[in-house]
Amino acid sequence: MTASLGTIALSGFVAWGTLHLVGAVTEFVEPGTSLAMVWLVSFLLLWWAPLAWLERPIRATEEQHASLDELTVTVQVPVYNEDPHILRCCLRSLLAQSRPVDRVRIVDDGSVDPSTGLPMDYDAIRDEFLARAAEQGVDATWERTENRGKRFAQMRVLARDDADIFVTLDSDSVLDPHAVREGLAPFTDSRVQSVAGHVIVLNNRATLLTRLTCVLYLPFTRGLRSAQSVLRRVTINSGTLAFYRARPVREAAGAYENEHFWGRPMQMNDDSMLTFYALLNGDTVHQPSAIVFTLVPERFGHYFGQQLRWMRGTTVRHLWWLRYMPLGGVVFWGTVIEYLHLFLSYAVPVLILVDDGLRSQWEEIARAALVIGVAITYIMALRIFTVRRSDESPRHRFLLYLLAPVATLWRLVVLRPVYLYAMLTCRQIARWGTREGVEVSVSG
Repeated sequence: MTASLGTIALSGFVAWGTLHLVGAVTEFVEPGTSLAMVWLVSFLLLWWAPLAWLERPIRATEEQHASLDELTVTVQVPVYNEDPHILRCCLRSLLAQSRPVDRVRIVDDGSVDPSTGLPMDYDAIRDEFLARAAEQGVDATWERTENRGKRFAQMRVLARDDADIFVTLDSDSVLDPHAVREGLAPFTDSRVQSVAGHVIVLNNRATLLTRLTCVLYLPFTRGLRSAQSVLRRVTINSGTLAFYRARPVREAAGAYENEHFWGRPMQMNDDSMLTFYALLNGDTVHQPSAIVFTLVPERFGHYFGQQLRWMRGTTVRHLWWLRYMPLGGVVFWGTVIEYLHLFLSYAVPVLILVDDGLRSQWEEIARAALVIGVAITYIMALRIFTVRRSDESPRHRFLLYLLAPVATLWRLVVLRPVYLYAMLTCRQIARWGTREGVEVSVSG
């Protein structure tokens, strides 16, 4: 299935690129008022879209799996004001892995019930989890600390843990039964320092917003990140599920929790910082077969708050990459290209408005942009059909696929301005704290 869809996608991109190349050559031979060269540059800036289809799951032989089974794996789960049901599901999925983990460290970062002001009552979940872990021979602990944030909750246990591999897992996520086994497979290569899991929306049918998010995730999780993985330079792992060689993480203890930007404590983008440490030590990849299902916002207020946090944190990380990554490397130039693409998205409409020749062609240009945009959107959305879920019918997946242009319009009209605002206000990183109460829940 993936190979067939990839052939369709790659063929589409080749046809699109050829069309723009012909247009650019024609413009060079017969100069006139045209955006052919701009369209060609825009196509080249989407280098990651066709490259992503070359990604394949990294496989390990049975002999290699036996070697991986000798590694000590510690999973850290930070908890703060989490919905009890999803937390129970998360921990049960962790103990149901085909490759059992060795240690689990749960840190409740001072969860408080906003209705009473008292500590959240996770006693029943804790007792059930610790009893099941003991039955399975898993070394598990659960502790409650004062609320200091996710990074402090992680390093409270990881800084002194002597495991070979650390796994970060969000408490609002549920693992596929083979997630750990698949996530460890890339570590057969000693150069690999981190592995990003494949994140899929759990509450995919809750609201129109969660359905839209299913499609909005694709250009990053199975687009840019997959392309970066082909080049072994993934820049941001999802904190939802990620695997790390333990040594670089332990060595970052102290610096990681106390990162500052512009004199302010950095309280977001913990996942990208851990990936940054991994990049400094070797290769970083994505494993599409290490699947995790996570809850996403169902309300617009929660959604925009999350997007602002992510975008501000990513802006700060871009500055880190430009400063610390090799000048001739993929990460540095990938960041430059991203900003060039952002610049063109604003510059091209302005150019059309100020140039008399282009302004007279604006309807033709708009139609061409619409046709190309919809075609590229549908090509990228073919990823919807590469994962078969027991809670999704073929009809549901097809309807999601039809939703793809809406997701693209949402990204351009809503998220692009939000991103620009986030960039301009990235100094507000210290204003974000952990959630005030349970933001997303699931029914039993």
